Amino acid sequence: MDGILLINKEKDYTSHDVVAIVKKALGKKVGHTGTLDPNATGILPVLIGNGTKLSKYLINHDKIYVATLQLGIKTDTADSTGKVIQEQVVEKLEKEQIEQVLQSMVGKQEQVPPMYSAIKVKGKKLYEYARNNQKVEVAPRQIEIYQMQLKDYQEEKKEIVFEIACSKGTYIRTVCEEVAQRLHTIGNMKELERVMVGEFHLKEAVTVEELRKKAHEQEWLHQHIITMEILLKNNPNLKLEDFKLRLFLNGVVLSVKKPDGIFKIYDEKGTFIGTGTVVSNQLKRDIIVSDN
Repeated sequence: MDGILLINKEKDYTSHDVVAIVKKALGKKVGHTGTLDPNATGILPVLIGNGTKLSKYLINHDKIYVATLQLGIKTDTADSTGKVIQEQVVEKLEKEQIEQVLQSMVGKQEQVPPMYSAIKVKGKKLYEYARNNQKVEVAPRQIEIYQMQLKDYQEEKKEIVFEIACSKGTYIRTVCEEVAQRLHTIGNMKELERVMVGEFHLKEAVTVEELRKKAHEQEWLHQHIITMEILLKNNPNLKLEDFKLRLFLNGVVLSVKKPDGIFKIYDEKGTFIGTGTVVSNQLKRDIIVSDN
């Protein structure tokens, strides 16, 4: 079966580790979208078989995280895995003060990615520069924070737990440092859990251990793998008669009186074939999951 399997990634697994485990369990081509750091947990959409072609539909999805910010300690990686480079006494904070700072972070803004990240500059990943103590200019990126909400503040531990809804490309480690700065102190991201990617919620995800135990059960797979047809359930259908379908599958552009957009393509029997895109009444093949 091809499609998307939602994995609840545990700590210390890399995204690559999860892909390797799923590939071994299912014996299919596997990819992922939306990398999670090893110390982060939460939802990781894994693409299976022809589902690997769906990454372009998922890559720009908004995300929701729950983050734990440790105040008073700054690290070189901006999270708890890094080397402590500064410590500071944290003055007493009120919840109202924290909530005001969180709200001040909402909106469109430019963010400079952390040096310990996989973004490439001049063909080299930023963390490679950082590990070699090399300085490099990093261009800011446009991001948007839609919402930030205080979940908990433990004064004794100096830990702030907040939920953040944000656009693709937002580094929560950097957000944590910025929140700490606006509270007139320093901090790092102690923990991070991703609870949503697009419309996919963590409660729908399965653990690696569940996958290992259930991968051989077809009924279980049918229940948990999201097919392309399900993923695009809100997109319009387009049924093609056999002659036009053959042309379509061979890459011929067809004239159709349809609005611009992505269509789910079906044959005359109602079998789902894949997707096609319409631009200016011209239909082009996109992703094919069945060649009929």
